[in-house]
Formats: sequence, structure tokens, C-alpha cells
Amino acid sequence: MRYLSLLLLGPWLIVLAWVYWAALRKSRVAWIHKACDLATIFIALAAAYGCALVAYDDIAIQSVGNFGRESGGIWKQVMPALYGYGAFAAVMVVGMAGRLLLRKRKQAPQR
Repeated sequence: MRYLSLLLLGPWLIVLAWVYWAALRKSRVAWIHKACDLATIFIALAAAYGCALVAYDDIAIQSVGNFGRESGGIWKQVMPALYGYGAFAAVMVVGMAGRLLLRKRKQAPQR
């Protein structure tokens, strides 16, 4: 059950990584841009994996009360997915901003 949230989140993260790769295809002229984009994607996937595992370990299992288990057991799977998606999105936003800044700096007129 530890990796269930990653299995459910994985296909969506792969689609988002493909969108990132496809969106910057036209501005990828040098090998350094390709390497930077690949590094961003791999770092984002690793951050999502790591944060999801940390979130799974940090969620406390609720105790059984007088009327059975309290609601909230689903959070053991939801929180890792949220943490993983948040980490993935944060790395991708930083990567996208870095690529846009790099492109603007390169296109700036030289004096």
C-alpha cells in the first residue's frame, strides 16, 4: 500500500513531463538546453517520489474509537499524492522559469 499513491500519480506526472518536454522543443537548440530539460524532468520525478514516501511515513494512522475507525484513513494515500504532485510542480515551475530567463538573456540585444 506504500506505493499505491505513486502508481496512481505516476501516469499524470509522466504526461506533465512530456508536456514540459514538448513545450520547449522549439527553443532547444543546443545540447545544454536538452541536458537542462532532462535534468529538470528527472529532478522533478525524484522529488515527487521522495516527497510522496516522506508524506506516507508522516501520516499518523487514527485510532479506533467507540464507533469503529474514524473517517480519514484515505489520507494515508491522498497526502503522499498531494506532496508528490506539489514537489513535482515546484521543480517544474523553477525549471520553466529558468529556461525562460535563459532564453530572454540569450535574445537580449548586444551592445
